[in-house]
Amino acid sequence: MSMVDLNNKTILVTGAAGFIGSNLVKRIYQETTSATVIGIDNMNDYYDVALKEFRLNELAKYPTFTFVKGNIADKKLITELFEKYKPSVVVNLAAQAGVRYSITNPDAYVESNLVGFFNILEACRHCESLEHLVYASSSSVYGSNKKVPYSTDDKVDNPVSLYAATKKSNELMAHAYSHLYGIPVTGLRFFTVYGPWGRPDMSPFLFADAILHDRPVKVFNQGDMLRDFTYIDDIAEGVIRCIDRVAEPDPAWNAECPDPACSSAPYRIYNIGNSEPVRLMDFIAAVEAACEKEAVKEYLPMQPGDVYQTNADTSALQRDMGDKPSKD
Repeated sequence: MSMVDLNNKTILVTGAAGFIGSNLVKRIYQETTSATVIGIDNMNDYYDVALKEFRLNELAKYPTFTFVKGNIADKKLITELFEKYKPSVVVNLAAQAGVRYSITNPDAYVESNLVGFFNILEACRHCESLEHLVYASSSSVYGSNKKVPYSTDDKVDNPVSLYAATKKSNELMAHAYSHLYGIPVTGLRFFTVYGPWGRPDMSPFLFADAILHDRPVKVFNQGDMLRDFTYIDDIAEGVIRCIDRVAEPDPAWNAECPDPACSSAPYRIYNIGNSEPVRLMDFIAAVEAACEKEAVKEYLPMQPGDVYQTNADTSALQRDMGDKPSKD
């Protein structure tokens, strides 16, 4: 794969005020101080906006970082953004997140994850300076698959939530644009990201908050679940390595026995996960130990859209990028 030298490049990061987006911007500036990073985020209130504002304040210390408040579903704004800044690299992290929220608020997922991503693809199509589009997919695309660990070689045709369906749709849309217009695209399936200043709708924060305030911890599927927790620094490092290596057509790709992780087009899919799933009850015990307090547990059945386990096969990432998430 060819390399992208980030020095003196203009990099557009969507969802820049988000957990992964803000950490990626910091990681870019660790790599090079000569890059120009344009961040866009709609600053919606899916969770406390003050947390997003704190992250942005942390990014303001970088003199070549520019923030634009806006929605990627606004096609006029995205077109103008690309025309003004002419990015070399685009990292699309903007999305409406959350599996359970997609059950009650499906419109938000269609707007951001489908219309918004379409706008990014269209802008990339007309951007002559573009070298690489990297975008966030999700481990949720594996849906009801039983084979573990989840491999990018596996079919992912059975999503169990609208969120997962939109992320699978992103992969299909990206492939179509890569095939039609030769856009190098790399999709990254993230596995349960955690770390400092993370999303408060994720289990580490939900459980700790419930324990500290004497509220019951909701334990779904009677506690029989596993999650592949991946530390934010490992996610940011994986994204950087994927940015650096531009997707290319796979000369070994066989249309009679197609590998869904690559293509005759410049298209790649990778898992980024820790590959060591943690049992839900062990995770709760760790949070209890950190809080020095036992949780009151409310045992509940499996929720619509949830999956029993996540478990990443990262062998392709290690093979192509030399990267193995290291934080347990």
